[in-house]
Amino acid sequence: MTQTFADLGVPTALTTVLERDGKTSPFPIQASTLPDTLAGRDVLGRGRTGSGKTLAFSLPMVARLGAAKGRAQKGRPRGLILAPTRELATQIDAVLAPLAEAYGLTTTTIFGGVNQARQERALARGVDIAVACPGRLEDLMGQRIVSLDQVEVTVLDEADHMADLGFLPGVTRIMNATPRDGQRLLFSATLDNGVDKLVKRFMNAPTTHSVDSAESPVEAMTHHVFHVNDAAAKKDLVRTLASGTGRRVLFMRTKHHAKRLAKQLTADGIPAVDLHGNLSQNARDRNLAAFSAGDAKVLVATDVAARGVHVDGIELVVHVDPPAEHKAYLHRSGRTARAGEAGDVVTLVLPEQRRDTDQLLRKAKITVKPQRVDASSEAVTMLVGEVAAHVAPTASSPQPQRQPRQRDNVSGGGGRRGGRGRGGAGAPKPTTEAQGTTRQGGNRQSAGSKAAARHSGGHSSAAAFSSAGGGRRRGR
Repeated sequence: MTQTFADLGVPTALTTVLERDGKTSPFPIQASTLPDTLAGRDVLGRGRTGSGKTLAFSLPMVARLGAAKGRAQKGRPRGLILAPTRELATQIDAVLAPLAEAYGLTTTTIFGGVNQARQERALARGVDIAVACPGRLEDLMGQRIVSLDQVEVTVLDEADHMADLGFLPGVTRIMNATPRDGQRLLFSATLDNGVDKLVKRFMNAPTTHSVDSAESPVEAMTHHVFHVNDAAAKKDLVRTLASGTGRRVLFMRTKHHAKRLAKQLTADGIPAVDLHGNLSQNARDRNLAAFSAGDAKVLVATDVAARGVHVDGIELVVHVDPPAEHKAYLHRSGRTARAGEAGDVVTLVLPEQRRDTDQLLRKAKITVKPQRVDASSEAVTMLVGEVAAHVAPTASSPQPQRQPRQRDNVSGGGGRRGGRGRGGAGAPKPTTEAQGTTRQGGNRQSAGSKAAARHSGGHSSAAAFSSAGGGRRRGR
């Protein structure tokens, strides 16, 4: 008999929201942790990216705060979720807010790269749950705009990624500011680089649930290694792999190359947007919205998108530039084959990259036989599937533009300590939700192709494309 969320003790108010979104059966990480988290215990959940961790901690947080029927005071949230990147914070909030709305709870996002004024106003009204990046949250704490002394439930999501980014000292200071008797949930793929010290210092006899490790193979994910002869052959192959009808993510080593490739693909009739650290937060939101809404089928990204970006239906991930180490390979690849869906991962390898790539795949515990291919090879044609219609670029096509460099682009860590934390000069006016406004979830789509569009005020960055078949397809 199939287990349900109700079987695990999830309240009816929340199962109703889940069922409305088509979620009836829990994933392993949810089924494993929910009995303990709902009972109020501290929990250490270990599972790879895409395993369903966001619901695993959102459900018990909302259930506990909703049952307590308390009211958030000015600048004193009752629940805190720490995330390493702005994109992840935004997507956590997209899942969390409809659940919170079932109990009349409010949520807000807190991160840098945007003006903090709206975040201040949201906190001043009193917010129940804050989803925050460490840098900006510490800024607001230092300015006494927010206090964590009323936090009842604290969540650390992607704790290993926060360690990789060097955020653990800030996380430690933040955790020290929360009540010692509060419930604490930590979710991580590994316990590397000091994450284990956080567990020992801040968690009270946690129950540990290890569903799978970061290196565990995903059954629905198929890996391919394509050897190419030279840069010209690689360029043709990249264009072909990008030409299908489904969503795909192309990973590059540098911001400059990501921007240039997105521009080239768009000029070639394949609408593409870029995502990297040189973009303002508004531009990042806008480009991700275009990708989520389907106005651009290709996202060209650096490792800033290797974690924290979830868009339904990504069928192909291409390592145009192989990553520097195996953990990055696994997290990049994890953008596809998520939540039970199938997906393919392709690594393009030039002759001088073969040795390093072989070592990387061994460390990632990926066994795959390399194939020598060109753009017309059968293996490539099968992966591409149906080729999308050519879309003639227009003045309103999503051409990547140079954006002002922002401080702490990855973590969203505000400006100078104690400063206003504004975006760089000339940055576009931030969107409402990116600025961290308080929300009560109404009329929201929690997941799927429109999630990111909502975070840009419901509008796509790709205003319009003129199709080869005539007519115009407008952003939603």
